[in-house]
Amino acid sequence: MRKRIVSTTILSIAAALSVSAQDATVTIHANKGTNKIYKEIYGQFAEHLGSCIYGGLWVGPESKIPNTNGYRNDVLQALKDLKVPVLRWPGGCFADEYHWMDGIGPRNQRPKMQNNNWGGTIEDNSFGTHEFLNLCEILGAEPYISGNVGSGSVEELAKWVEYMTSDGDTPMAKLRRKNGREKSWNVKFLGVGNESWGCGGSMRPEYYGDLYRRYSTYCRNYDNHQLYKIASGASDYDYNWTKVLMNNVGDRMNGLSLHYYTVKGWDGSKGSATVFDNNEYYWTIGKCLEIEDIIKKHSDIMDAKDPKKKIGLLVDEWGTWWDEEPGTIKGHLYQQNTMRDAMVAAMTLNIFQRHTDRIRMANIAQVVNVLQSMILTDTKDKGHMVLTPTYYVFKMYKGFQDATYLPMDVKCDSMVTKGDHFNNGKDRMIPAVSTSAAKQKDGSIIISIANPSLDKAQKLEINIDGANKNTVSGSILTSKDIKDYNDFKHPEKIKEENFKGAKIKKNKVEVKIPAKSIVVLNLK
Repeated sequence: MRKRIVSTTILSIAAALSVSAQDATVTIHANKGTNKIYKEIYGQFAEHLGSCIYGGLWVGPESKIPNTNGYRNDVLQALKDLKVPVLRWPGGCFADEYHWMDGIGPRNQRPKMQNNNWGGTIEDNSFGTHEFLNLCEILGAEPYISGNVGSGSVEELAKWVEYMTSDGDTPMAKLRRKNGREKSWNVKFLGVGNESWGCGGSMRPEYYGDLYRRYSTYCRNYDNHQLYKIASGASDYDYNWTKVLMNNVGDRMNGLSLHYYTVKGWDGSKGSATVFDNNEYYWTIGKCLEIEDIIKKHSDIMDAKDPKKKIGLLVDEWGTWWDEEPGTIKGHLYQQNTMRDAMVAAMTLNIFQRHTDRIRMANIAQVVNVLQSMILTDTKDKGHMVLTPTYYVFKMYKGFQDATYLPMDVKCDSMVTKGDHFNNGKDRMIPAVSTSAAKQKDGSIIISIANPSLDKAQKLEINIDGANKNTVSGSILTSKDIKDYNDFKHPEKIKEENFKGAKIKKNKVEVKIPAKSIVVLNLK
């Protein structure tokens, strides 16, 4: 196999497919970090979809499932342990059919609604503005509100902003106080619509750009609150959408969203979450890595109008998307979560961290019971909860939040997986090592390493340039089979374990990463 030096901004390595023993060298430039890894990159997404809200986050105060004021105790604790930095709500496609005034006031007087996007479920609106924003306060998470542009009005969204953020003697602030909340909430992130090119209104970018200008004008900053206004951005390869918005909206927006799913197809079967062969696994890894090229292309378009990178790129929907689990409700998008999903999460987060000069937030879809979730629950009397392999990736990566990204050079082998119609048939390159590093506030260095190979360990030599470190500790996530997952009968089949396979001497770390494993090291 050929080896090349790979910078942390380039993944297109040329090499042949091989299953021979692999070695890699990494040089971390500990004194050259300048960019902060925004903690919001580790954000979550909670949509009114399936049992994400009802039965996932919320069971109501009358439920037999242990809860605090209606919030599931087990889920609350798991999310607190994850240190969720930001939570997006109420959608997704649901956001553009959601009318916020239906979700305030006495719960037994709120009107019911049909969730037309996700299975036609009838919802009682018992989880609304107060319930969501109070949850964010409990978790210590920033709320990210997605406003209704598709079926709503400028007046409706403007009043919602006033209801949530005004402390003055205003009509909506008075209504909030009447409903039991005296002080305004600290709402910073406001999404003006969602997927406006699709389920959010089937708009052209020129039309949406004009709508955004109008909406953003009337969504005002009240008192000491400063909104971070986010325009509804492109789906994966739609570079024209980004170009039009940068030209027509520009710095009227603080952020621009981007959606990218690791999915085989939008029509027909997407494939099973738990039954797949090795070729399908490697295809998945190649597809998830393609997001880096997409980020670069959207960033290049943004750079032309915003060279100082004042406008953030927010990947506020991402993750794997498989077929719903057999026997579950159609349209509820309940899927299992294997070690394959964990590998996608780790390698994607490593990419986000490399591009933190432009990426200010990311929100994996979704937090409970939907798509690539952190947590799976049931709604039986006692209630059961299981943490997914993806949960443990986010837990292991907590130390990257608000740390300083460190550039590195990587010399490693790579594998090739055949392309398809998503990327015009071009082969995709999979690096034998996916890694990222950062300096934490206490001066320690955190390093993430993912080995996607199904059968070969990876030996690494990590050189620390510009810092003196003499101790190393770590954790590992791995499994005997890439198709392994946690369920209610076997809740800890995959979980974070202590890792003792790293040695450090004279600023050089030697480590052997088992096949299909994710390791996070901490150097002090």
